[in-house]
Amino acid sequence: MPRRIDPALKERAVRLVLDHQSEYSSRTAAVEVISKQVGVGRDTLRRWVRQHQIDHGAREGVSTDENTELKQLRMENRRLKETNEILRRASIFFAGELDPRSR
Repeated sequence: MPRRIDPALKERAVRLVLDHQSEYSSRTAAVEVISKQVGVGRDTLRRWVRQHQIDHGAREGVSTDENTELKQLRMENRRLKETNEILRRASIFFAGELDPRSR
């Protein structure tokens, strides 16, 4: 199970990358150095920086708020499909019980 990262640590790490990337040859180099300093994985920090840029409009993509809403809508859709399936099966069952030919 993935460990929960403190949001303050996440924000600090992203801010460090964005503030100090000009001191490095590339953003990748900045991410590598800073990820070691804060104790998170390089790819994790790279994803955080990318998502931060998406959330602030500097990059194309699905924002965190949109992603959260999408997850909720998918869960609701799944629940409604299950409910509809239960109701469909119940209506088939009761229609068979009420059919005079089955007596």
